[in-house]
Amino acid sequence: MTHETIDVAIIGAGPSGMSAAIVLASRGLSVVVLDEQDAAGGQIYRGITQTTPKRLEVLGPDYAAGQELAERFIQSGARCIAGASVWQVTREHEVNYLYRGVSHSLQARQVILCTGAMERPFPIPGWTLPGVLTAGAAQILLKSADVAPAKPVVLAGCGPLLYLLGWQYVRAGIPIRAVVDTTDSGDYRRAARHLGGALAGWRYLKKGLTLMRTLKASGVPFYTGASKLAVTGTASAEALRFDINGKTHQIKTDLVLLHQGVIPNTQFTWSLRAKHTWDQAQLCWTPSVDDWGQLDIPGIYVAGDGRGIGGAVVAALQGQLTGLAVAHQAGKINADERDRQATDLRSALRSHLHIRPFLDALYRPKQQNRIPSDDVIVCRCEEVTAGAIRNYVDLGCVGPNQTKAFGRCGMGPCQGRLCGITVTEVIADKLAMPPAEVGYYRIRPPIKPLTLGELAGK
Repeated sequence: MTHETIDVAIIGAGPSGMSAAIVLASRGLSVVVLDEQDAAGGQIYRGITQTTPKRLEVLGPDYAAGQELAERFIQSGARCIAGASVWQVTREHEVNYLYRGVSHSLQARQVILCTGAMERPFPIPGWTLPGVLTAGAAQILLKSADVAPAKPVVLAGCGPLLYLLGWQYVRAGIPIRAVVDTTDSGDYRRAARHLGGALAGWRYLKKGLTLMRTLKASGVPFYTGASKLAVTGTASAEALRFDINGKTHQIKTDLVLLHQGVIPNTQFTWSLRAKHTWDQAQLCWTPSVDDWGQLDIPGIYVAGDGRGIGGAVVAALQGQLTGLAVAHQAGKINADERDRQATDLRSALRSHLHIRPFLDALYRPKQQNRIPSDDVIVCRCEEVTAGAIRNYVDLGCVGPNQTKAFGRCGMGPCQGRLCGITVTEVIADKLAMPPAEVGYYRIRPPIKPLTLGELAGK
């Protein structure tokens, strides 16, 4: 295992990671950015440094905006180790990662976690069948390799990414059999309380309306207020079944793309034993940070969607703010200069977050799509159902950690990343307790799987 000492280690080369690196490298700090992908960009700008004019046209201006940021990052002087899988970050700022089959270690004076978001699980009947993917996974294929469905696809769920992918598919000439939207009239009434913020963030509102108008104008069938979603089929997906106003509908398809929003990827912050809180507005765990993004662990910061969902522009602004804080801690700028530069960034941040309460209320995922019936698999790695988890509770299980002992739930290759939030909510619902009291898995390294040979550097 190789060891190296640096000023700042940044985990993740998305908008926040690249932005923080630019700020820090410009002030002469030694900065290393680690990312699993083969180039900078993160999920939102995946493949941006190797994209084509056709792909830019299909994916739209929000994706294309990442080109300038990626170019500034490349020219910044920060070192990017692409294809690196970080499997541990310690409270002492040691970063362990796997690169080309060999484990390496960085000792950083300060660490910034820019791990971004992950799609919220959508545990409905049939969601584990072949032919069922998330909208985010489908978009990754489109961004990274121009891979798109050859047959008509059904998009189901709610949230901006669902409509964005549909809009991109229309531009790419990909057939969409239907959009099945779970948003209902009650969601619009709840969101109406935040209409002032939506109007203040009118650019985002206009963008969303444009996406939906394009889908409808292209002739894509649009179903709204859908409930009781289920993917039917034996060996693979054959149809999507759902109810609207008490009437059952079924659309034949062998490809269903599900989406009901994104949540922070908090595996690293949990593994650090940092403090977390349950965000009732976004229905997810978020790490507790100060105004600059610092955890309750000195010298370790979080920027971007990993500390709360805000989107690409918000992530980039947070990355800059955190970069200023780290530069100040490193003695590269004084407090007055840090605060002066932060003033405009904070103003821009507030402006871009105006829309957030409206979106959180409008696209709040339904309980039936978050807390599944007994026969639905929750832990895909170990094939543990919601019913099994409820049975564990009847036997005395009071939290996610105990589900591991009762039936290996959360002990598979993803280490609970894909099932953790669902397990928390299933137990909370069964015990009639707030999720905050139920808690989350006790995450331990390695965060990502590695072999003993790789660990030993052989």
